[in-house]
Amino acid sequence: MSEARSHADERMALARTWDELVHTVRSAGYEDFLRPPPLDALLPAAAGGPVVMVNVGRWRGDALIVRPAGVTHTRLPGLSEREAQEQTLMYLRVLEDVDKAGLEVFRARARYDDGDVSPAAIRGYTQAKAELQRATRRRDATFTDVLRWLWRTVAEPVLDELGLTAPPEPGRPWPRVWWCPTGPLTLLPLHAAGHHDEPGRAGGLSVLDRAVSSYTPTLRALIDARRPAAKTGPDAHMLIVAVPEAPGQVPLTEVSGESELLCAMFPSAHTLLQAGDATVPAVREAMARSRWAHFACHGGQNLADPSQGGLLLSDGVLSIADIGAGQHDGDFAFLSACMTAVGGVLLPDEAITLAAAMHLTGYRHVIATLWSVHDRTAATITASVYARLTVSGAFDPADSALALHDAVRHLRDTERLPPAAWLPFTHTGP
Repeated sequence: MSEARSHADERMALARTWDELVHTVRSAGYEDFLRPPPLDALLPAAAGGPVVMVNVGRWRGDALIVRPAGVTHTRLPGLSEREAQEQTLMYLRVLEDVDKAGLEVFRARARYDDGDVSPAAIRGYTQAKAELQRATRRRDATFTDVLRWLWRTVAEPVLDELGLTAPPEPGRPWPRVWWCPTGPLTLLPLHAAGHHDEPGRAGGLSVLDRAVSSYTPTLRALIDARRPAAKTGPDAHMLIVAVPEAPGQVPLTEVSGESELLCAMFPSAHTLLQAGDATVPAVREAMARSRWAHFACHGGQNLADPSQGGLLLSDGVLSIADIGAGQHDGDFAFLSACMTAVGGVLLPDEAITLAAAMHLTGYRHVIATLWSVHDRTAATITASVYARLTVSGAFDPADSALALHDAVRHLRDTERLPPAAWLPFTHTGP
């Protein structure tokens, strides 16, 4: 018998064994094992509001809107895979340019502070600052274009279909929308789509002016997050991880302020791991016994291998793979870190961002950032969100999405900050 024939026979035997095992499992009471879940089992995901699954293919784009009564389809004629990829690449490129330019400014300033006052050092610092300004202008212009494109091709048609055509009347609750994008759209800020040059104007030409947005990696994840918390599990206290410095990163000057604020808010119900105490083993162990967690540190994202991205701690990276290997029963996680919600470019449909990993392993509500943010802005958002969630005297993360929505609108409308300051913040969960 030839070697090729032997391998073919072996594969056929393994296939028969596989079929027999699957039949055995299904016969033992698991009829849906390895089968797509029935539609009726997925509709409860929309119990709190519609879930919008956005699909982009080579020839067309579509939105499947999941409601408790069923699923409807909305054609997105302006959405194509090619243009979505082009928009995503432009978006990622300008973000990378700003990060690189900011790091070069930090390094040039550090050389000057270390005593190098030579003309070359001063010239290098001046040139680095100028390049950062140019990169920032390119980023802001690109953001404007991308957000308007997302509004025109995806968000406005979907919100119009949902009847969300204007801001809610004063005194009326904000409607909720959950986004479940696919393909390159997983890397773009759908929650911030729109025109923001005239915030709050009549008609509300942005998602932010019509609904409170959340994300979900899958319908099943949202269903699981809606289930009541277990009667036993981690203690109802806050894990605070504060690591302001990481190799090759700009120091985060506001981290100590964030940790002090949270320690004051949870005086007898917190665990603080900071600086050298915030090691990967220590943080993993503390996560297992904490219902709530706040991370004020740097985050790194590997766009080629997303599972290796994660939080930069004192002794290394708490990676997505590390977090995904565990199972938590947490209510809330706040990732006040850089780039914690950016996925991979090779497998954009894979739910392996750090925010999604935290959510899928048991944290019901996850607030995260899409890219490196100014730590002062992160501290402002942190203070606003926690003030809202503790207004009753006890910490209740149920309104996390609305708390973040209000904080972001304040930065945009009252502080008049540009989109780059506030649109990185996202909510994942119910």
